[in-house]
Amino acid sequence: MEHSPAQHPVAIEHLPGFITAPGQADMLLNGVIVFLILMVLLTGVFYLKLHSLPERMMHGAHPAQFQIVAVLGLISLLTHNQIFWIAALLLAMIDVPSLLAPLTSMSRSLHRLSVQPGRRERRRTRRSLAEEVPDRADEIMEEIEPEEVTVTACEGKKDA
Repeated sequence: MEHSPAQHPVAIEHLPGFITAPGQADMLLNGVIVFLILMVLLTGVFYLKLHSLPERMMHGAHPAQFQIVAVLGLISLLTHNQIFWIAALLLAMIDVPSLLAPLTSMSRSLHRLSVQPGRRERRRTRRSLAEEVPDRADEIMEEIEPEEVTVTACEGKKDA
């Protein structure tokens, strides 16, 4: 068995394709480096997309609830305690009822009840005053002559 001068005397006759000759570029190493860099970047993007899931679910909803979910997500990202992320996800999934809506409705109803008798009295007073005071619009229009109105309007245009 004779060995070629490029091969080491103890090497086997058939070498696999990933073994490179001395002085040549190692394509397998370069491919693995590129693959690992891409996988690390894609894993990071996936992690951050998954991590922002509760905030994306809450986008456009109640502002106070959105703020709480965002803070819980940030705490879980910085402390690596995933219980905060789970709490944020659960809070984003449920619709927290408004506690002020019933109180506001009761307040409006009580205000209407308290103001309503006064309004009725004022309406009665206005109606009685309107019936007592005669309509003077016709009298005022009769006092103004149409020629005065036209002359005044024309004089105003000349000055301008």
